[in-house]
Amino acid sequence: MSRFYWLLENESEMSAYRGSFDASHKWYLPGVRCPGCSTTWASSGHQYPCIDLSLLPEVGEFEEPRPEPFSEFARLRELVRPLAPPDAWLPPGTSFGPLVGRASGSFGPFAWDGSWLMLMRRESLEELQAEGVRGLRGCRTELHFRQKNPPEMLELQIEPHGRLHPDCIPPEVPPPCATCGRFALSRPDEPILDAASLPTDRDLFRVGNFATMVIGTERFMDAVLRLDLDGITYRELPTR
Repeated sequence: MSRFYWLLENESEMSAYRGSFDASHKWYLPGVRCPGCSTTWASSGHQYPCIDLSLLPEVGEFEEPRPEPFSEFARLRELVRPLAPPDAWLPPGTSFGPLVGRASGSFGPFAWDGSWLMLMRRESLEELQAEGVRGLRGCRTELHFRQKNPPEMLELQIEPHGRLHPDCIPPEVPPPCATCGRFALSRPDEPILDAASLPTDRDLFRVGNFATMVIGTERFMDAVLRLDLDGITYRELPTR
């Protein structure tokens, strides 16, 4: 049986790299004011940096993060749906296009913003692909460095697949809102992955019902360790 690992930034002081960036994606679906659950919200972890909205006539409507009534959110979501993967959920706050902003310092193979946005140096990504790691898709960024000869940093488009197992979800958590899909779940202290739901065609993905959790397969972690790529800590998760 395959093993799966929750991936996080390596924040050890022993790391030789101290790169940082201040950037945001070019386009967003708005947040939503939902009439069903009476909540104003937007998601985190739903990012499609390889999707280009620039040819949409309505592209200007995706440039400013903001809350909208559900009907307006739904209209905008349908405009971008043909550009997205067929099974994409596209919740409020989903972002698209390249990261735009400033970067400084030295970058290792991996760099993170928070616990769910992962960048890679192009050469490190190509090394993983040469090792047979499946489903890695690097997207260009628009990061501006002040230094000469900056690294080429790509954002990985890591799509949601699979789910947390119901056994790690407290029974008092209500089901997702029937209108907007909001799932009011805090991350379990001891996450369990639903084995039957996990993808078999890729080695890096997000948890479908908790998209801020980035998961790597055993093949992914074996390649990272064999190549000695710095910037990741990992925790094996049980499946059921």
